[in-house]
Amino acid sequence: MNWEVFITSAVTGSGDTVSKSDKVPVTPKEIADAAIESAKAGAAIAHIHVRDPETGAPSRDPKLFAEVVERIRESDTDVIINLTAGMGGDIILGGVENPLPLNEAGTDMAGATERVQHVRELLPEICTLDCGTMNFSHGDYIMTNTPGMLREMARQMTALGVRPEIEVFDTGHLVMAKDLVKEGLIEDPVMIQLCTGIPYGAPDDPLTLMSLVKAMPENWTFSAFSIGRMQMPMVAMAAYAGGNVRVGLEDNIFLKKGVLASNGDLVERAAGILEGMGAKVIGPDQVREKLRLTKRG
Repeated sequence: MNWEVFITSAVTGSGDTVSKSDKVPVTPKEIADAAIESAKAGAAIAHIHVRDPETGAPSRDPKLFAEVVERIRESDTDVIINLTAGMGGDIILGGVENPLPLNEAGTDMAGATERVQHVRELLPEICTLDCGTMNFSHGDYIMTNTPGMLREMARQMTALGVRPEIEVFDTGHLVMAKDLVKEGLIEDPVMIQLCTGIPYGAPDDPLTLMSLVKAMPENWTFSAFSIGRMQMPMVAMAAYAGGNVRVGLEDNIFLKKGVLASNGDLVERAAGILEGMGAKVIGPDQVREKLRLTKRG
């Protein structure tokens, strides 16, 4: 059991949730406000994607990231900024009989330096590194992260002094994470996010969670989350397994059946679960000390 737990709020994500809930933030102001709302509710970390303000579609425009980060840093609320670096590895095949040429409408492939551009310009305390290639049950879509790409992105993140949060979607991704650490591309303290419940990745049951936890070195710091209705049960499981937690509208849009949530609602619910278990929810400064983060802005 982890008795001092930090909460990450994943405030918007890149999925098709905008059409399902009017509470999902879209514009830079809305995304920044959601991060601040989450912090006031008890989140120490805000995990941030950006979206096209006109369409709500996922984006990796550095200018959008810059506006979000500037708004958060200029606010009177302290929260650790964790920017996604997962965009730019999207492939959509042309179909099951003719995979090539690729579907240009959804394919978005970028080099390592371009994928880390916004991290280089804004220097958040944390950024994500999706540690493997993954199917998401979306037809011909593949999230693509080759070993070469991951090694170069990890090298650049570490050189910038930004802590990579290694996103692990399945057991083999932990093998890659261990290689990155062994090769000196990621430095201690190592930070892992266990991403469960996503179709064709690691299931969100207790046995799978514990197998992932037992496969990690004991000195690694980890969080875990699941999606949809399993978001809150995973809060309890993650803390009981010795980890930290992630909630937010990236992963689940409901507070309960039929009731749409805000990010603040989900953080408050998670904090209540943790406190009910006897755990203390810790804030940004304690997390910075734990993970040796450099406060920016």
